Amino acid sequence: MGKELRGRVQGRGLGSGNINRSVGALFFSTGTKRCLFLLRKGDRYDKTWAFVGGKVETGEDLMSALAREIVEEIGFTPDIIRKIPIERFTNERKGFEYNTYVAIVTDEFIPELNDEHSGYAWTTMDAWPKPLHPAVFGTLSTEEIIKKIETITDLFCDSTKTGSINIA
Repeated sequence: MGKELRGRVQGRGLGSGNINRSVGALFFSTGTKRCLFLLRKGDRYDKTWAFVGGKVETGEDLMSALAREIVEEIGFTPDIIRKIPIERFTNERKGFEYNTYVAIVTDEFIPELNDEHSGYAWTTMDAWPKPLHPAVFGTLSTEEIIKKIETITDLFCDSTKTGSINIA
């Protein structure tokens, strides 16, 4: 193992006022070392690949919103070992915040897609499907975030061999 997970979720506060908050998860299977992407359908980002996620509704916290979005978009709640925050993107001018997590699962699963998506793909870290949703592209083009994802996935893949994980 030998790696430690350090650092904080990056982002700037938006202050008070109306904030459009969203949340999403990049699912990672320790069994196959592949990530889940959903193919969007019917909106302005039609036919782009994205994470599972969506808007935080009034009165919801981030984890409740993420749990709801997972069920809405893949049809059920998979056995998630852990959800780890990797990014908080904010846009002060537009009053927008997007919180991204890595959701660790042991095995891949077949999502029961809703009407927002027309397909899914489990892919390796070096073979993202194309074209990516612009925000997903921005996230996955950030070297610091890629390093976080790699550290997380390495730790959890190693822990499946040893049965333990040590996050300082």
